Amino acid sequence: MAERMIEELDEEQCLALIAPGGVGRIAYTSRFGPAVLPVNYALQDGAIVFRTAEHGPLDEDLRTGITGADVVVAFEIDSIDLVGRQGWSVLVQGPAHHMTGPGQDMVRSAGVKPWAPGDRELFVRIAPHRITGRRVGPA
Repeated sequence: MAERMIEELDEEQCLALIAPGGVGRIAYTSRFGPAVLPVNYALQDGAIVFRTAEHGPLDEDLRTGITGADVVVAFEIDSIDLVGRQGWSVLVQGPAHHMTGPGQDMVRSAGVKPWAPGDRELFVRIAPHRITGRRVGPA
């Protein structure tokens, strides 16, 4: 088997990899314990934006009940080539903020199109505090 290597990616490399948008996973502490859910996302002005169902489980779990307070989440995006045994992974950590008013228009302009059926009119923005990544592949 060919030699393998792990390469740490800097923030600029991470942002370049996730810039096209697509599907990522939001990880957070729900009412019932740790949860990880896939969502369609876009990268807009260095932040992750996505849409979900208003009053759904994700919406309720991301509300703190305190005005202006946000839940800190993790958001992971990756690309994996199982046959080639290579790929990359980017982890974004920061607060998830419900966008309202003009903020909704900003997120809407990112063009995120949820795959899941039904109304997805809750707009969420994750403002990164930390972005890390790594790539694994042949040496």
